[in-house]
Amino acid sequence: MSTSAHTTTVVTSPLRRMADGTVKQIHPFTGTEVWTVPGRGNRPIDVVPAHVAAADPAAPEAHCAFCVTRLRETTPEKARLVRRGGQGDDDEGGARWTVIDEVSPDALDDTTPEFRLFGNLFEIVSLDYWKANHGYRISERAAAHQRAYLASPAGADHVRDLVKVRIAAAKGDPTAVDAMDPADLAAHSESFFGGCHDVVVARRHLRDGATSTDRHASSGTLTPAEHERFIAFTVRAMHGLYRDNPHAAYVSVFQNWLKPAGASFDHLHKQLVAIDERPVKAERELDRLAVDPGMYNTWGVDHAADEGLVLAVNDHAVAVVGVGHRYPSLVVYSRSAASEPWEHTAEELRGMSDLLHACHAATGPLVPCNEEWHTRPPGVDVSMPWRVVLKWRISNPAGFEGATGIYVNTIDPWTLRDRVAPRLAELRASGQIASMALGDEIRRLPDGGRGMLRYGR
Repeated sequence: MSTSAHTTTVVTSPLRRMADGTVKQIHPFTGTEVWTVPGRGNRPIDVVPAHVAAADPAAPEAHCAFCVTRLRETTPEKARLVRRGGQGDDDEGGARWTVIDEVSPDALDDTTPEFRLFGNLFEIVSLDYWKANHGYRISERAAAHQRAYLASPAGADHVRDLVKVRIAAAKGDPTAVDAMDPADLAAHSESFFGGCHDVVVARRHLRDGATSTDRHASSGTLTPAEHERFIAFTVRAMHGLYRDNPHAAYVSVFQNWLKPAGASFDHLHKQLVAIDERPVKAERELDRLAVDPGMYNTWGVDHAADEGLVLAVNDHAVAVVGVGHRYPSLVVYSRSAASEPWEHTAEELRGMSDLLHACHAATGPLVPCNEEWHTRPPGVDVSMPWRVVLKWRISNPAGFEGATGIYVNTIDPWTLRDRVAPRLAELRASGQIASMALGDEIRRLPDGGRGMLRYGR
């Protein structure tokens, strides 16, 4: 049936339907074992908020600390992306997009950020970790931003308030911050400017014009052009973490949407975390890649085509239903020959973004989900395609999974396809997603949609 997750032998049968209808899956890259038992997927998957209140669509948003009226509740902005000259869907429609780096404390209210980049106030891997274990020092650009920020009375007040929040969260005495001299304040806030755990936050909390608090603005409610800017801005931030931290063995990029998926706020955002080791899953994948360099085409896309699990295709990306995931998953593969996202052309980035946006839109804003980016780690000399996995967090692993290492995924791949494919067709027909090949159009592509990935060529 399969190989152990601890070997490098290539999987030969990642997807099987048993006589009673049980579907058994093996993830072709990691060896994760998943079962889908008939009948367990027949339940609603949307998470409806317990408390819904009226919202004034004309009022400035102040629903959480990520809202644009509460800019001083997050750490100083490393960058922001603003839209000028119109609200068109793309540059031809009148909108011009501009990145402002190292935003001044006195300029926070001068522009409206569509997307913001700033350090996480509560880092997963702290700056102290990098300094103690690797002798890391923040970049001169980050240090200059900190000096300029603290030289402004408004900036010093902003930073002082944030240091108080962090000290209070650690059960310390926040009043001690008032007595800190400039050097102490700088030492306690260095991670705000040069830490290695960043957040990219979108402007909207609710959709424009929303009249109730359950109308959350998700990835799928952005326009295709807005989503492309979200992706490109995140890719730029990812590249920056690798540039500034030579000790980073991997930068994990992910998005938690809604609280059941791990989100602190129901406000659209991505996180980027640099770590000093390759993830175990990535190491297993590299072991298998050494044995089967073509495995992403063979087991990622061709196998999906054979099983009727390819959802959408454009010139630069392909979206499939994932096999062997702990949760129902949609996977978008880049068709680019480039392995690193920042080496993609603008057209290739837009192609990836369009299919990922379509998957989010088809999922809907009430389904908790994780978006996970999988990219080639630094120092790897074999080609790997960039892929993004969108996982529907609609169940909780429990004792059975812990005891057996077998995960129960409540929706099998074919059922997931049958849920998503019609929705993609509806969204395309209404113009809510970009142009792409769907359904029978994919099967009419050369070679039936097989061998589409260009990595390694």
